[in-house]
Parts: sequence; structure tokens; C-alpha cells
Amino acid sequence: MTNKTDLPFLSEIMTPPLAAAENFDDARAAVAALRKLYERNTAFLRDAFENVALGKMEARRYRAFYPELKLSTTSFAHVDTRLAYGHVSAPGDYTATITRPDLFEHYLIEQIRLLMRNHNVSVTVQESSTPIPLHFAFLEGTHVDGAVANAFAHPLRDLFDVPDLSSTDDKIANGDIDLIPGEAMPLAPFTAQRIDYSLQRLAHYTATSPAHFQNYVLFTNYQFYIDEFCNYARKLMAEGGGGYTRFVEPGNLVTLAGETAPSLGTAASRLPQMPAYHLQRDDHSGITMVNIGVGPSNAKTITDHIAVLRPHAWLMLGHCAGLRNSQQLGDYVLAHAYVREDHVLDDDLPVWVPIPALAEIQVPLEDAVEEITGLEGYDLKRIMRTGTVATIDNRNWELRDERGPVQRLSQSRAIALDMESATIAANGFRFRVPYGTLLCVSDKPLHGELKLPGMATEFYQRQVAQHLHIGIRAMEKIAAMPQERLHSRKLRSFYETAFQ
Repeated sequence: MTNKTDLPFLSEIMTPPLAAAENFDDARAAVAALRKLYERNTAFLRDAFENVALGKMEARRYRAFYPELKLSTTSFAHVDTRLAYGHVSAPGDYTATITRPDLFEHYLIEQIRLLMRNHNVSVTVQESSTPIPLHFAFLEGTHVDGAVANAFAHPLRDLFDVPDLSSTDDKIANGDIDLIPGEAMPLAPFTAQRIDYSLQRLAHYTATSPAHFQNYVLFTNYQFYIDEFCNYARKLMAEGGGGYTRFVEPGNLVTLAGETAPSLGTAASRLPQMPAYHLQRDDHSGITMVNIGVGPSNAKTITDHIAVLRPHAWLMLGHCAGLRNSQQLGDYVLAHAYVREDHVLDDDLPVWVPIPALAEIQVPLEDAVEEITGLEGYDLKRIMRTGTVATIDNRNWELRDERGPVQRLSQSRAIALDMESATIAANGFRFRVPYGTLLCVSDKPLHGELKLPGMATEFYQRQVAQHLHIGIRAMEKIAAMPQERLHSRKLRSFYETAFQ
């Protein structure tokens, strides 16, 4: 039974003083105001939690709200039609709830600056009507002992707001949001609570802070690539960095440029599900590499979360089954189309949606292959084939009756098959993150060419290093491109948010 004597205490909601809305004509000043409001409101929740646990404050309902950014325009803008983002499509009111403005400072400044420039309007910083869940108010790395939670006389959800997973979704990014006339429209592809959820998941899955992630992300399905990446990064740090400033490993273990060993952090006691490694630059234009393991489920999971960081590009580097007799073990496959039999995105992105190749990614990838291998033009066809990559969710597909799968693969003109690439590309398409795939043929099951143990060792030692260096060089070429050219209009739907 409900204890009615508790109700008067729990029905009284304690909040920080309402912050007055402020208008800004300067993007940096607007972000500074967002940060000040966010830090005040999260500190209020942390202090209330501590004081109630210690018995210094009474049981009350404690609530604080996310900051909100608002833009209003009464006219259509005359913007550069080459731009994929940085403007709204029609007059009206637009809002976005904001979290972690410290982490997203550069991103927010750039998005707000473009809006001000393209629409010649100011923006408003105010409090939203979305409560900040207590779980997301704690500082990163905070550990709350179970005994502390047991000190409360009431359930935590009676005293504080908790994550509302029923409204933490991808409706904006998926284009499923119902736009009601007269209501504000979204400025950003993710809400604050959706971002907070992913930031916590990233730390859990990768054993590194979201702050370490760089804007250019490599995914792989083999530890061999990670080992080579670590060797490359550590050698680079020992030689002075070569433009990179630090290398971060799971456990937030940091090796600074000019050093031969880590000087900050603690190595992870065990590797997480999808460990991440970060070759950093101070402006976040470095390279993050993640071992996603095998399978489309992991590929979707990690890209769902990395997407909230708004990276500028991600690429898949991994092994695949070569499907053509003319291919040799060690040949490269540059994907320009995908057969999607991974099924993990069927509810978010129907399989009839085409996933186009992006020239902004394809050209740097092919250029990198030429540069690292020393082959070019027609000769490049000896070791690399461009074509369709099929992704399947059944690792042992070849053990089934082959007539069905082989017919579909042949009809699609597929030249390679794996379990991750189409998922990563499709989620890049869904979240407007430029994507690409460069695979290496490691076996040919349709032709009975499977690696023998000795062959496998030699193959990995010889081919992984070259493949990885191609990926790194491609990312460096992509990072050198202006952002407004990299973010393709191919990824934009009829209705789009202003924030990229």
C-alpha cells in the first residue's frame, strides 16, 4: 500500500531558480551560456543527491532541466545551395536540448555560427522542459557505491528523474517525427537525453572516455589490425608524433608525443566488448580505431553510439570472403554498393533504401591504395576490385543449401561477403555520417580456398600492415578536405535538421 503521509513531501518539486532566456549574436557567447546553465543544473542534482543521502536535506522531488537552444526565423533563407547543413528549410521556431556543452563546444560553435550567418538572426538560450535524469548529471567517471543508494528511505525514482527510454529514440534521425503545426521543430538530429545515453554506453563498450574520440573513425573486425595500429601509433609517439599529440588506449591510458611509454591513466584490467584506440590531434582531427568484433549486431551497436559525437567520416577495414574466381587472397575490395542481409537495421532503414557510394570517400580511398601499393590506373585492377559487398548475419551461410545464397549473390553482382560492412555504411547513411568500405580478401569459400594455419599467419603479417596504412592514409586525405565538401547532400532527406 502507498504510504499517504509521504505524498506531501514527494509532490513538492525543488528546482534551481528559473534562468531567464538570453539572446545572442555571438556563437561563442551562446555556447558559454549553455555551458553555464548546464553546469549549474547538473550540480544542483548532484548536490541534492549527496545531501539527501547524508540526511542533510529532506525527501523531496528534485528536478533540473536541460538547456535549450532556440532559433526563430520568419523568412526563407538565401543560402549557398551547395551546403548540406547549417540552415533551416522554412520559417518557424526551431529548438534543440543541449547536453555536455563542454564536450561539444567546437561542434556547437560551428553549427550556431552557420545558422547566424545563413539566416542573419540571433539565437536564444533558455531552459527546456526536459528534465535531466540523475544518472546523466554525475561527472564522467563517478562511482556511486550501492550502499549510498540504500541510504535513501524512498526509491530514487521518487526523488529524481531517471532516464526515460520510452522517449529516447532515433525518430528525428529516422525521419519518423510528427511535425505538428505551430510547435517548434528540431534543430539537431539527437535530443540531449539520447546523446547522454550513448555517451555512457560508449565509455562502457570501449573503455575510453567519449572525449577521446576523434572525428575520423576506423572500424575493424580483427585484432590484428588493432595490434598494427598500436605499433604504428606508439612508434609515432616515440618519434615526436608527426602532427599527432597523444595516443590513448583502453583505460584512458595516454602516451604523449615524444614519449615511449604511457604517462597518464591506468591500463584496463580487461578488454571491453569493443575496445577503442585514439591517435589524437588537439582539434579532434585524428583517428579513432575500434575493434567491433564479428557480426552486424556489434556494428550497429557501436555506430548507434558514436553517431552522437557527429564524426566527419567512418570507414570499415576488415577481412571478407572473395566471391570471384579471379580474386586472390590479399586482394582489396572497394565497396560501391551493398546487399543488406544483416537484418539489424530493418526497422530503422528498410532494405529497399539504396546506400549510395560517396565520391568524397571513394576517391581518397582509391588514392590511398595507389599511394601505399605503388600501383595506379589500369595496373591497380590487379589487386583491387570495385563492386558490391554483401553483408549477412549468418557466419556459416556456406553450410546451408548454397543454391539460394549463391543465386542472390550472383544476381547482385557481389564480389565480396562479410558480416559488418553494410551495417556500418547503412548506419552512416541513416545518421548522415560519410562512410566507406575497403576490405581484404582472406578466403574464397565458394572456390574451396580456405587459409591453412601457416598461410594465415603469413597472410596476416604481410597484408594487415599494408591494409591498415591504406586506411590511415585515406583518413588523413579525408581530414584535409573542407568539412562543407565532405558532408554530402546525398545523405539529406526532404526534411533535415540544421545541425549536421
